[in-house]
Amino acid sequence: MPVINTYTIIIIACLLVIISYLFNLLSKKTGIPSVLMLLGLGIAVREILTGLDKTLIVPPKFVELFGILGLIMIILEAGLDLSVNKKKIKLVRNAFFSAITILILSSAALSALLYYYLGENYLNCLVYAIPLAVVSSAIVIPSISHLDEAKKEFLVYETSFSDILGILFFNYMIAGNLLHGINIAWFFGSILISIIISIVLSLIILYILTQINTKVRFFLVFAILIFLYAGGKMLNLPALFIILLFGLIVSNWNLSIFQNLQTRIPGKKVQDVSHLLHSLTAESSFLIRTFFFFTFGLTIDVRLLADIEVILAGTAIVIILILIRFIYLHFFLRSHIFPEVYFLPRGLITILLFYSIPHGYRLSKFNDGILFFIILVTSIIMMIGSVAYGKPEIETINDEAPLNEI
Repeated sequence: MPVINTYTIIIIACLLVIISYLFNLLSKKTGIPSVLMLLGLGIAVREILTGLDKTLIVPPKFVELFGILGLIMIILEAGLDLSVNKKKIKLVRNAFFSAITILILSSAALSALLYYYLGENYLNCLVYAIPLAVVSSAIVIPSISHLDEAKKEFLVYETSFSDILGILFFNYMIAGNLLHGINIAWFFGSILISIIISIVLSLIILYILTQINTKVRFFLVFAILIFLYAGGKMLNLPALFIILLFGLIVSNWNLSIFQNLQTRIPGKKVQDVSHLLHSLTAESSFLIRTFFFFTFGLTIDVRLLADIEVILAGTAIVIILILIRFIYLHFFLRSHIFPEVYFLPRGLITILLFYSIPHGYRLSKFNDGILFFIILVTSIIMMIGSVAYGKPEIETINDEAPLNEI
């Protein structure tokens, strides 16, 4: 393939952002998630290049990098949009138990299916099943702006918990010595450590940000968040807790538990920081999500999706995921059955965890087309449920409108 000059790359990148913004507007009118349109665009570009006998190699690390950055922004965005009070304790509890129960049941069912279907090591099958059991907050959160407040908050909490618990569960499984006392103690202890570290670091960062008078704070915040996430991952801590709790503390600084600290960190300054972070996450998550899902679309070979093995295995997995979600919501959370049962897309976390599977846990007979099939089909199911529930309200786009609502 001939070398593309720098200006061509710049033009392509700018066109992609413009197209993504148009997808955003179209999504508001139709209810079709713009991330699904970006995936489709990526697949279409790949097919056009293939038809022209040109090849485009997308390094997995490139996709993974955009995925990590997008995850940080989306989880922070979720924390900033959530208000905590006594009235919401039940909702948060319901979302947590929904996330953990559905994650465990789905992982167990899918690992059993893969074990009997592929006939490989059960532990390896479980490692593959966990990413497939995680609901993607990266797709759900930007797609629920038209739901009522209770359903919206439930899905934000549930998908955020699903991401965090899925990563914890996955990291524990690939650590080895599953029943070793030290590993079990570290698994539960790391959660407590992360919460304590998150609270302390959040207060320190918040204090520093409120003391800085310069307007150049955008990339400082960006660098600090990425540093905290990467540092937490290197220490094998659930780093997403740090990001989520930081967002929650900033958005709920008016709570009585922070009353003694409000003399040192005034609420007015925290509100200014909150506005800065909202702007940061809105713009950044839009940009990162654009490049991530388009790039991932470039890696999808539609010929794999036409394989009968992929269709049968993928369909069986999707049916299991829907049944487990429906059964749990029907018997335990009747107020959150529709359209919540349709919001089960697999996406960013699933992809990132698949890229993170160690060589020793690889399934030699697993067809990657199954992963692509599940991501596409579950996203389409969410789209159908979202449209059937009711089209999003068509909002006027102005300078104040958040770009992340796609």
